[in-house]
Amino acid sequence: MRRSIIVDTTARLVFHSAVVLSLYLLFAGHNQPGGGFVGGLVAGTALAVHYIAGGIEDVRGVMPVRPWTVLGGGMVVAASSALIPLAAGGAVLESGLRSLTLPLLGTVKITSALAFDTGVYIVVVGLVAMVLEAFGDEPLQEADAP
Repeated sequence: MRRSIIVDTTARLVFHSAVVLSLYLLFAGHNQPGGGFVGGLVAGTALAVHYIAGGIEDVRGVMPVRPWTVLGGGMVVAASSALIPLAAGGAVLESGLRSLTLPLLGTVKITSALAFDTGVYIVVVGLVAMVLEAFGDEPLQEADAP
């Protein structure tokens, strides 16, 4: 398969920009449009652009962890952020707020909803990667069929 230098270069440029945009949407999603789902879709789109440029091997190079592991990890993060307040005597998905003072950013407010959104973000990225993995598998040849 011949690769296009224009598509490769564009994919490299778009990939990093889209990942930064997806992280912005993840962190800004509590007060503005965005959040874990939208940010995950943008990151998944970046993976899809990489897939279009170089196939499944390029996607595997960018994401060395298997997609189902990513999806499962996201489920664990989302479920644990939903259930931790229950263990602390609160309600499921009860929101908490923490303020941190960071050297370059100043005072930053972090909510427990960010942990849930991060889990959703990881699930969506893992799901898109699983779809790309399914597209990237070699089709069964008639000689290989049972």
